[in-house]
Amino acid sequence: MRCPNHRLVGRRSVLSCRPSGNMMEVKLVFQIRDRLPVQVLCMSAPLPPGAQHAPATMRNRAPILEVLRTVLPEHGLVLEIASGTGEHASFFAQALPGLVWQPSDPDADCRASITAHAGAAGAGNVLPALDLDVSVPQWQRDVAERHGPVDAALCINLVHITAWTTIDPMMTGVAELLADGGCLLLYGPFRIEGRHTAPSNAAFDTALRTQNPSWGVRNLEDLTDAAASRGLIREQVIAMPANNQMVVYRKR
Repeated sequence: MRCPNHRLVGRRSVLSCRPSGNMMEVKLVFQIRDRLPVQVLCMSAPLPPGAQHAPATMRNRAPILEVLRTVLPEHGLVLEIASGTGEHASFFAQALPGLVWQPSDPDADCRASITAHAGAAGAGNVLPALDLDVSVPQWQRDVAERHGPVDAALCINLVHITAWTTIDPMMTGVAELLADGGCLLLYGPFRIEGRHTAPSNAAFDTALRTQNPSWGVRNLEDLTDAAASRGLIREQVIAMPANNQMVVYRKR
């Protein structure tokens, strides 16, 4: 069952909303492991005009934040790749006020949503979202011209819904942008030594590859090899809720 307001924006599952008095009527699509739709519920939630909502953000943002507190520096610049709705950026920026957050997304609707969420949250340390497509070679030049080196890059739930031809230039660009000692954090489901970590991950992988043969749950060792070839060394693999992992790569 699929909500009529539910759509894919920038390869992410989001919800459009309609005003109802002083609130926004939002149809939430609950998903198996935050991904496969199984039922639709209706609720009210205050969303600013132009904002989009991704249900998974409400469930994974707190566990992700706990990792960020231990990995990120107290002060610095964080580039978020494929920020989607912008809910993560606003939440993390408020919780980590010493960091400046640079969100980005190639989708105009997502960038508008990022602006709306940051404005509503009063998150002054969230910069205007950049129009970045990391599948394009040399995408990092725009970031470098604006900021110079960045202290960290964060990518949430992207690598399984994009082709390897996007992952390659993304890794190259991040490696060039990171300051020495900076880190790349990848969050999502991964295969470890070629094996899925849960039956639900295997089902999700099949669904993704049916939708697009170039998508799929990535083998962690393949990502680690790609990162290492660019000077990014795997430092941690942290188990997260719902059979996800946070993988931390450090520039050495």
